[in-house]
Amino acid sequence: MRYLRYLILLVLGLCLLTVALANRAPVLVKALPDDVAAVAGLSWQIEIPLFLAIFGGVAVGLLIGFVWEWIREHRHRAEASTQSAEARRLQRELAAMRDAKGVVQDDVLAILDRKAG
Repeated sequence: MRYLRYLILLVLGLCLLTVALANRAPVLVKALPDDVAAVAGLSWQIEIPLFLAIFGGVAVGLLIGFVWEWIREHRHRAEASTQSAEARRLQRELAAMRDAKGVVQDDVLAILDRKAG
């Protein structure tokens, strides 16, 4: 299984390297369109290889997706945390009840003892 993972990573790396080598031409990336930049007085632009623009766009998209999903799942994580705390509290309570009883018994025997006593 480990070798299969290495093989997949190798193929993925070769594909990315091929895309990078095929798209080495420089492109001008602008933060604003020319008309808006003229009005705002800002002209942020940078010349980078095309493959960096492609990979950067993919990376930013993945980052936005991960953050979006993390925020969306907050409710589920909070509920799981609450349930975990409740389970720990109940386990402590059960342990305290067993210690107070002094003898750890089967649940059925404990019910019969309560009815008899």
